Amino acid sequence: MEDNGYVVDGAWYPRVTKIVGIKAKPALYRYYGEANSFKDAQAITQKSAEEGTLIHEVVEALLLGQKPDIPLSIKPAVDGFIKFAEEKNIQTSPEYVERRIFNPDHRYAGTIDAMALVDGKFGVLDIKTSQGIYRDYNLQTAAYIEALKNQFNHLETRWILRIDQGQVCILCGATRRVKGGREKIKTYHVKAKLVCAAGEHEWGEAKGIIEMQEFPFWQADFKAFLGAKELWEWENEYWLKRVGFLN
Repeated sequence: MEDNGYVVDGAWYPRVTKIVGIKAKPALYRYYGEANSFKDAQAITQKSAEEGTLIHEVVEALLLGQKPDIPLSIKPAVDGFIKFAEEKNIQTSPEYVERRIFNPDHRYAGTIDAMALVDGKFGVLDIKTSQGIYRDYNLQTAAYIEALKNQFNHLETRWILRIDQGQVCILCGATRRVKGGREKIKTYHVKAKLVCAAGEHEWGEAKGIIEMQEFPFWQADFKAFLGAKELWEWENEYWLKRVGFLN
């Protein structure tokens, strides 16, 4: 129960992130397939998650108006966020950061990263530290919007804010991203005047990579979330009956 949900007002609800975890992730399977071993892949995944959590914690402290220490390992990403937040005039307040939500009608709960004003619009802001913005994230944020819409009539939209960091080769324009100890290099042969051989790149200093996408239409995504929830309940029927969530 503790690993998979929250107790709210005396009732247990499954967590949104656990529910959406039932969906297949082909890119993740390919990554595990290309790894030297399952153990190595797990170690990289764990370290990557820890680095992502660190960025989350520092950014959320900044959203709360605090002045946290910024580890050098994530400073480019955090500096990029600070600049971006100033440009987009992102505003929030403590009661809207790391806010617990729940939906008693559809029976789920979760914790949102933030509710914020961005360029004058009020919505759910979900922070990711992945190498891209994936459609899967829409299931999670749609569940949050549905749970909050009646409580906040002026809730307009939702955003995925990706915070990352990387380097660019000053010779050929290739990019380098290191996450969880795993190095990923992408080359751009068409645009590059010079294509460096492996090991011959000259990397510039690490810089923050900030990307934000808005997804104002959420109803279809919420239907998909409910489908995922039904499958998750089917998969975990035995345990959900034991904890009294299912009859």
